[in-house]
Amino acid sequence: MVDPTPENSDDNETSASEHNEERDSGPSRQRRGRRASLGKIAMTVGGLLLVVGGIWVTNLLTAQRPAVRGLPDHPLTPAAVTEGDVRVETDSPEKVRASIDGNTVPVRVRDGTALLRPSELSEGSHELRVELPSGALPWNRTLTESFEVDASPPELRLPETVNSESFSDPVTISGTAEGASRVTIGGKEVPLDGSGRFSRELGDPAASVTVEAADRAGNTTSTEVRVEVDHPGMRAVHMTGLAWSSDQLREPVLRMARQGLIDTVELDIKDESGEVQYDSAVPLAERIGADKGYYDARRAIDRLHDMGVRVVGRLVAFKDPVLAEAAWKAGNRDQVVRTASGGPYNGGYGDYSFTNFANPTVRDYNIDIAAEAARLGFDDVLYDYVRRPDGDRSGMRFAGLEKTPSESIAGFLRQSRERLREHGTYLGASVFGITVTRPESVGQNIPKIAEYVDYVAPMIYPSHWGPGEYDVADPNNEPYKIVRRSLRDWRGTVDGTGSEVIPWLQDFSLGVHYGPGKVSAQIAATKDNGIDSFLLWSPSCDYTQAALSAAP
Repeated sequence: MVDPTPENSDDNETSASEHNEERDSGPSRQRRGRRASLGKIAMTVGGLLLVVGGIWVTNLLTAQRPAVRGLPDHPLTPAAVTEGDVRVETDSPEKVRASIDGNTVPVRVRDGTALLRPSELSEGSHELRVELPSGALPWNRTLTESFEVDASPPELRLPETVNSESFSDPVTISGTAEGASRVTIGGKEVPLDGSGRFSRELGDPAASVTVEAADRAGNTTSTEVRVEVDHPGMRAVHMTGLAWSSDQLREPVLRMARQGLIDTVELDIKDESGEVQYDSAVPLAERIGADKGYYDARRAIDRLHDMGVRVVGRLVAFKDPVLAEAAWKAGNRDQVVRTASGGPYNGGYGDYSFTNFANPTVRDYNIDIAAEAARLGFDDVLYDYVRRPDGDRSGMRFAGLEKTPSESIAGFLRQSRERLREHGTYLGASVFGITVTRPESVGQNIPKIAEYVDYVAPMIYPSHWGPGEYDVADPNNEPYKIVRRSLRDWRGTVDGTGSEVIPWLQDFSLGVHYGPGKVSAQIAATKDNGIDSFLLWSPSCDYTQAALSAAP
């Protein structure tokens, strides 16, 4: 056979190739080149778009999601909204714009957070609208939140006082708290039933117990419940420390106690001279030389208690020449009542006479002595001179006084009662007889004082009333009338406070001779007012036994 392939086949292939090259020349080859260039450009642009898109997606994924904080699902108090509790967390806090109910809200940036500071809002429903950049998106993002404002605190209903027969008996505090979600009594949360009722028994209550109710918004209502312990009453006579150390004066008093004519003796703790009558361990009393040790307090108390006789300690509070002079000379002049020109107030009492009841050191000094007396075994502490000096108030200066004198003095008694209650000791306050109608005359507001003492002891001595008081022409000569009428006023004034009235009666002569008849007339007038207690005062500590024997 003859091979069909031409001998010059290689030449033919070459010719074909050359022919193709010739054919690709010209417009066709130019078009293919352009397509290739466009493809390369497309690939480049696509790559760039992928990179940009990747960055955009990355930014979108990593950007902080904006959120409104501080709007819980329960109502808020107006203060919680206005004081910056509502905030927006975002990467761009400075760009946050906000409005509530269509009104623009100021925005403050702090620590990378946008704090909303609207003006005070009314109770009811509100809508918050927040606009802010949304990261890589070309438009703003809007957030809306609805919330409630509640400005009404819960309503507490419970008694102002609860009574107990002794300091050791438990008391129960009960009441209702309308609108409350939480109630605490003495700092301890108590359960609420479906009607808002609550109750707690206190085994060792303080003189006053705080009850607080709160709602879900955070509105609170707080009140104090006073725990009143019934005073056992007294038929008492007063004795100074020096009188108690005298057999001649002490024995007649002990004889009256044995005969049942009296059941209480009042002994001076600190008197109007500023001297602490027994040997005190209170550091300030020792430092200023106030402790004198005229009698052995514990021995006297034990002796009287063994006889079944109660012991009341008389503590003169703010008339204290010893402390006043020591403080003044040491440069502690804020502890002393001063004149308008800055000197020590005299007022007829002496240059260093009255200490400043508003001064913390003065207050603590007296309370420390009272607490010491309670530890020694005194059954009561009865403050005297728990007042400012009498006279024109404008001529006196009380450094640190932020309230009225009567409010400050009531606060001092409240502090004292809290300390004494720890020891199961009663607290009383001796007060001017006229303060029942003239509370600011010496800073003794009786209704306010009565809230913080177990009893008030008005000094209603007939010789101290002016003619015509209570329509009594001559009070000093008509002791029954003036005592009966004034005590009626006193009982009405303390009514509802939980405090009792135990009057000071006169067993001394001042202008008119006072014998058994006039002394016993005062005791009878006291009893006719439904008061079985009294304290007799004799500056000489020499008492009219016949008056006590004749008394009802």
